[in-house]
Amino acid sequence: MPHDDPLHGARIVLGVCGSIASYKAADIASKLTQAGADVDVVLTDSAQKFVAPLTFRALTGRPVFTDMYDPQSPLAEEHVALARAASAMLIAPASATTLARLAHGMADNMVALTALATTAPVLVAPAMDAQMWAHAATQANVALLRGRGVIFVGPAEGRLASGHMGLGRLVETDVVLGALRQTLGASGDLAGRRVVVSAGGTHEPLDPVRFIGNRSSGKMGFAIAEAARDRGAQVALVCGPVALATPYGVSRIDVRTTDDMASAIGHATNGCDALIMAAAPADFRPAAVADQKIKRTGASLSLELVPNADIIGGLQGGFVKVGFAAETEQVNANASGKIAKKGLDLIVANDVTAPQAGFGHDTNRVTLIGADGRIDELPLLSKYDVGHRILDRVVAILASR
Repeated sequence: MPHDDPLHGARIVLGVCGSIASYKAADIASKLTQAGADVDVVLTDSAQKFVAPLTFRALTGRPVFTDMYDPQSPLAEEHVALARAASAMLIAPASATTLARLAHGMADNMVALTALATTAPVLVAPAMDAQMWAHAATQANVALLRGRGVIFVGPAEGRLASGHMGLGRLVETDVVLGALRQTLGASGDLAGRRVVVSAGGTHEPLDPVRFIGNRSSGKMGFAIAEAARDRGAQVALVCGPVALATPYGVSRIDVRTTDDMASAIGHATNGCDALIMAAAPADFRPAAVADQKIKRTGASLSLELVPNADIIGGLQGGFVKVGFAAETEQVNANASGKIAKKGLDLIVANDVTAPQAGFGHDTNRVTLIGADGRIDELPLLSKYDVGHRILDRVVAILASR
């Protein structure tokens, strides 16, 4: 796990309340621990009716706290000790009763007491029936807590324990972790900066059912967007048609064609600090698009393709410009030739034929080539970690201006 991850080394207090969604808190605790966080789990009495303390102890390797008055506790005044040590407190799931306790300053269980004592950021992920969430009392409590700086993550809409559909589901674990990462990284070295990232390929229509595209999955761009968010940046993600969930806290702009992407990036980069062009927009498009589906006749079909405009090469502005070069041969030479041609500050050279690198993989092996001649050959890394190495260079360029 790269140390750039804000969760690495963080101390997270995880409060778990009584809810059928309590079992999902075990997954949250597990994923936080895998990310390198120290997780202190606090359970209400009601939560213990759904999930045993032993489950969390086994997942985190740390003591679990349930009793405000436990004389055998390893911590003196454990609620205050936990509250002071916390990098952040997360309550997931947060029941309607717990929201009411927090809103009115009640401290009659270990979760509420710890939340009242901490000065660390407090995040709550509600889970309850849709009618309970929509009730005026709950919404008044939510408004009160938001006004005090409590961060709400969800709830999500979907099938509830009652069997009904509605707003009240606990959000997925990845969303919770994204919210924590954004919160912990808010004062990072890109705080106050606006970063635009592009991701995925584009689709150039041939007829109403067919298109010309490429193999880009969008994973590299999405990982860069997450890394920038985790360093405090305000991130706009312009992406082609990709089947990836939007990272928490990132503004997503969906496009389809290269022309669409060029227009969206042109608007998004107005006043931005950096553009990282990780997308693979189509270089060519059909000269003509058929109004109806082209029928198979048994004869060959010839297509005339015309070039699309070079998106990043046509942009003007004082922001840092980072391009990508997906190559299959003479990778560094081909990439270097694009720096001056496109007016780039940095290019990421990517041999898409290398094992476990390029399209569709969760890892990548790239070379960073700067306009100043500096070259960094990176080993095989997760795409998230590659994103941080790219951002290290962006931060340095911003600092030099």
